[in-house]
Order: sequence, then C-alpha cells, then structure tokens
Amino acid sequence: MLKLLVVEDHALVREGLVRLLAQLEEETEVFESADFESALTILDNDGDFDLVLLDLALPGIDGFAGLDILRRRYPAMPVAVVSAFDDTPTVNRVLNLGASGFIPKALSGEGLLSAVRDVLAGSIYRPCGQPIARLDDAPPVPPSQVSVRPEEIGLTERQAQVLCLMVRGLSNRDIAEQLELSEGTVKIHATAVFKALGVNSRTQALVAAARYGLDFGNVF
Repeated sequence: MLKLLVVEDHALVREGLVRLLAQLEEETEVFESADFESALTILDNDGDFDLVLLDLALPGIDGFAGLDILRRRYPAMPVAVVSAFDDTPTVNRVLNLGASGFIPKALSGEGLLSAVRDVLAGSIYRPCGQPIARLDDAPPVPPSQVSVRPEEIGLTERQAQVLCLMVRGLSNRDIAEQLELSEGTVKIHATAVFKALGVNSRTQALVAAARYGLDFGNVF
C-alpha cells in the first residue's frame, strides 16, 4: 500500500491533489496537512511515508527551509516539491537541496500522476522544456527570508565569480583580466550562468541575481 502526505495550505488545491493521488494504486492512503508544523506531527506519529509532496509557499516558514528540515530529519523519505514557482533557479535550488523531484502545478492531472510515479520509482523528476525567462515576464520568487548561495541554484565557483563581477559592472574583458582567463572562456561561463538563471542576456542575469538575493560573500 502506498502512503503519501500532501502539505499544501490552499484547501481546494490540497483536496484536489488528495483525490488525484488516490488514483495511483488501488490501495493508496493519502494524508494531508495545511501547514508545516502539523505535517511534522503527522510524520512523527504515523511512521514511514513513501512520498511527501510539499508546497513551497507555506504560511509561517520559508519553503526552502522547510524542505531542508525534512531532508535532514527524514533522510530516507523522498520529498517532491509541487509548486507554481517553476522558474529555473527555483527548480535548481529545490533539487540541490535534495528533493526527489520538482512537479509544477501547471501540469495536467495525468502529467502530475506520471511525475509522481517517476519519483516513486526512484527517478528524480525535473520539468522538461522550461522556457527562457524574459525580463518583462519573469516569474515571482517564492517567499524567502535568507540569502541564496550561488551553488544552491546550480552555479559552479567560477560561474559565481563571473556573475559577481558582472553585478559589479565589469565587462567581459575586465572579468577575463581579473580572473586570468581568456575572453572566450568568460563568455562560456557567462552562457552557463544564463542557463542556470533561466535568462538569455547579461541585463536579465543582473535582474535575476538581485531578485534572488544571491550572496556573493564567499565567492572570492
């Protein structure tokens, strides 16, 4: 028998997920919680769960902090994030924090069930075909009270250094001189930065860095 927990504060969404997930197998038990604290109580009292589906925008707690708590407290239990915030940096950060998948709320019912089945089978589910964000329609960022480290959204140390110097206003030539790299290598790193942030220009990358509150304190 499958044993699942849905942690979602919006009653309509939560109830819909519970009904949908009950279709996974003939014997599927789906628990539900409207907040993080009660979810922890359920997990402590009701034993092993096959999967927790966690919303990022819960009241009273930063969604990423909640995910981190679950991964540390129940390391053997898979956790998949189900969220409307499906931009590339958010997906990268969720997966880097140890989630077993990122399932967008925009999926159809069958698409969501398929994603859950993949996670239950041991795969890491990541939404495919994520669009490149434009500066004028970039999605909002989930609530966060902490700075985001570059590695949390998938940036390597060198990529973080390149982005940090971009934020400081340095040109590719100046960045190359400071990091003792060729301009071509800097452009390669910049392209990787754009991909990680889900943008396609330097201007959009600077806006994204500010929006996500990237912390460059330990980059150099």
